[in-house]
Amino acid sequence: MSETDSAQIYLTTPQSFNLADFTPQLAKVLDAVPVVCLRISLSTTDERALSQAADTLREICHARDVAIVIDDHYRMVKIHGLDGVHLTSSSRHVREARDELGNDAIVGAYCGSSKHAGMTAAELGTDYVSFGPIGKSALGDGSVADAELFQWWSEMIEVPVVAEGNASAQAVAFVKDHIDFLTVGEEIWSAEGGPVPALQDVIAKLR
Repeated sequence: MSETDSAQIYLTTPQSFNLADFTPQLAKVLDAVPVVCLRISLSTTDERALSQAADTLREICHARDVAIVIDDHYRMVKIHGLDGVHLTSSSRHVREARDELGNDAIVGAYCGSSKHAGMTAAELGTDYVSFGPIGKSALGDGSVADAELFQWWSEMIEVPVVAEGNASAQAVAFVKDHIDFLTVGEEIWSAEGGPVPALQDVIAKLR
């Protein structure tokens, strides 16, 4: 894989943040590093907080030609001018989201490490399928989306594939030749030297 066709960066927000502090930080990252999409991944279910984040971050992203999607809340997409939704519950709600948003919106689905779930989501019309975590974790059942899954998918399925979760240097090295996008989030926002150098380091590992 050459430098021009290596995986693109798909950025997620922290699960919680102060909008006034995060906004300039995000703008700085997007101005410094090529990012194809930002995902609003707030853990809150407070509609006002989600709405404020959606409106503010959309302006920052669209001014830089970066797509912006939101976790799960597909009914907020049209209201706030977002580009689509990322469904965290595998193939559930894919059909409803597509019916609600139409064919032009982005509908993606996280499918853990399940090939079957990914195939089901793809058949239902997702624009991409996301597998992970790609690095070991004590969370969940401990399962990992390994390089073989991504290799099989990239060879057999046309729907783009995203790698996400615990993107250690070793994990990225294993999957980088078989993915279209790499999701990066907390790894950079919590980095000691700041998010820009941390993300630049991730991109260097994709080359």
